[in-house]
Formats: sequence, C-alpha cells, structure tokens
Amino acid sequence: MTEKAKFVPLLFAGDINVYSMARAFHEAYGIKPYVYGKYPTGPCWGSTIMHYTPNRQADQQETFLQLVLDFAAAHKDESVLLLGCGDSYVRLISANKANFPENVVAPYIDLDLMDQLIHKEKFYQLCEKVGVDYPDTFVHKKEMPLDVELPFGGPFIIKPSNGIEYWEHPYATQKKVYKVETREEVTAVLGDIYGSGYSDSVIIQNFIPGDDTYMRVLTNYSDKNGKVKMMCLGHVLLEEHTPHGLGNHAVIITEHNETIEKQYKALLEELHYTGFSNFDIKYDSRDGKFKAFEINTRQGRSNYYVTGAGANLAEIVTRDRIFGEELEEKVVTNESLWWVVPRGVAKNYIAGEEYQKRIKALVKAGKVVNPLFYSADKKDLKGKLALYKSQLGHFVKYHKYLGKKK
Repeated sequence: MTEKAKFVPLLFAGDINVYSMARAFHEAYGIKPYVYGKYPTGPCWGSTIMHYTPNRQADQQETFLQLVLDFAAAHKDESVLLLGCGDSYVRLISANKANFPENVVAPYIDLDLMDQLIHKEKFYQLCEKVGVDYPDTFVHKKEMPLDVELPFGGPFIIKPSNGIEYWEHPYATQKKVYKVETREEVTAVLGDIYGSGYSDSVIIQNFIPGDDTYMRVLTNYSDKNGKVKMMCLGHVLLEEHTPHGLGNHAVIITEHNETIEKQYKALLEELHYTGFSNFDIKYDSRDGKFKAFEINTRQGRSNYYVTGAGANLAEIVTRDRIFGEELEEKVVTNESLWWVVPRGVAKNYIAGEEYQKRIKALVKAGKVVNPLFYSADKKDLKGKLALYKSQLGHFVKYHKYLGKKK
C-alpha cells in the first residue's frame, strides 16, 4: 500500500448496503474493510472481501463508541474512514463526532441538521422552503383524534415521521409503509402505530398513482465544502413487496434528468450538506412533477447501482476526505442495469415491453450487475448455497405478495 493510501475503512451494518460499499472499496483499492454488524448472517457473514465481526449491541451507544475507539487505537498510524450503512449507525456517528480521536474521519453532517432531514415532517418543511415538490401531506400528531378530517381523499400512504423510533416499537402488523383505501383504515393503522408506544408524528399522504416504474432514486455526494460533486439518478423498475421490505429497490436502470438534478443540487447546497445523500422520488402523472418522499443522510441500500454505472462511491469519499483531492463535478449519464433479484423475477413482474427491451439490451451488452455476485469474494460452499437460496426465494416472495406472474 502506498503512503498516500494509508487508511482503513470501518463500516457498520450487515446488509446489502454495507456489502456493496465493501465491494466498492475492494474494487477501488484492493483492501478489505473492517465491518461490524449485529448478526452472523446476511451477505457479509462469511465474505472474504471484508473482516466482518458480529456484535448484537453494535448499534447501542456505549458499545458502538467503544468499538470505534478501540479500532482507532489499534490503527493509530492510519486514517480510519468511518461509514454507517443504516440510519441508526449514521445517527450514532454524527452524535459522537466530538468523541472520536483525530485519526477517525466521519464524513457526516452535524446532528441537528441530520435530525431535521431524517424527520419527514421537518424534511417536507425544508422542501417547501427551497421549492422541491413533495406529495400532498397531512402531519398527524399523537394528541389528535384518530379520525381527524383530512384535506384530501384516498388512497392514502401512511408512514412514521421518525423511522428510528418507529422500529424500536415492534408490533404484529408493523410495515415500513402502509397503503390503504379508506378513511376507516387510516384510523385503524394510526391506532396500531401509536398503540405500539411510538410517540412521534405520523405522515399521511395522498397516494401518487402508478406502479414501481414511476419511482426514481437519486444518490449524491457533497464534498467537505458542501458542494455537490456527484449525482446519479436511477429509474426504479421493481421494488420489494414484503411488509418489512416494502419500497426497497430490486431493479434499477440509471438515467439522466437535468431538471431533477438541478433541483436537488440546489437543495443540498442551500443546506451546506456534506457526504452521501439519497432521495426517494415518484413521478406524478397528474401534474407532471417529480415528488420527493424522503432523504436518507447516507448512501442507500441500492448504492451499487452508482458504482456499477462507473462512479465508485468508495473512491469518491476517499479522494475527498482522505486524500484531500479537489473532485471534479460528475453527473452519471452512463446507462447501466442493477438488480438483486433473478432475471426471471424481473421478467415476470416488470410491466411494459419497453422496459423489458432495455433490460435485454443491457444484459446483452454486459452492462448489468448484481452486487451480491462478486467473483473476488471466495465464500465457502455454505455461503454460496445461502446466496442462491436467497435469490430463489424472491420467486416465492413476489408470488406471495404480488400474485402470479404477468
């Protein structure tokens, strides 16, 4: 390793998000990041492209801070690039920036701004201020009547303002997002959410019509000076439809839309935002506008769609925050296909002949990637079988939640 590259990545989480980032570091620099996740399962367990250690208390303040401090002390002659790959870890990093030693580099905004952005109610207020479109929204407070009158009709989307607190209060019917048709169903869902012990506000929105293909995902990187240096827009063709995975991306094709990119660049630079950001957006055919659902103050779980299209996320953050280089502005325009489901699932559940033709052409051209299949990762037979079993399981899940193939 050259003198310039004396750094070590330290990642937190154990899902496809962290696996994708670990793969990006391995591809860019030939190094194996150190990773802490909660469980000895998932794509990181048994991987040979990282040093993965499970710790069930990794997302708890005391344990998390001690893990970082011990790691930094063990690598005192190197810069430690600390990245969170889940909301709870990102918030822990931001909250503890003042507690980290000098060799820890944490490329995240301050906690006050982070709390404003990840709290959906406050995020929509910021969108209103800078002119970013978002769906018709009503913010429900716990002290309000459950059957409060709404300013729009159904169908309705219901989701918590505070995702971190929401998942700390599990209950039998809990979903990431609810879609309901009637006002009575809204009342019932609110009762379940507040009945779990959740106390923050709940977002109720007018459902924007359209299937998964109306969705977009925008991933960005803002340098240490708050300037947007990379943007990559993805056209979502298929999402997951399990209760806990609803809204997670399954198939994405990169595309370019200058109007969207300018709008969100203006938002990020107005906020003096730094680091990775990720927006979920949906096209509303009723008024021709692209409307923001939320921001993730990190790279999304589907982040490898960016790396696969030619903008390696690990390299971007390393060049900025470790090597101190001046990054050139880059908007990804290269068309590329990312998926985490078998081709058969994409064929069966993505509507539209146009999309099927684009998928076929990209596969034929070799412009396709599933981040979980990485030839440099020499997993043992058990790990490989687990991966293939997980892939085949998508046929079962989509049949269960979306019915028979089209």
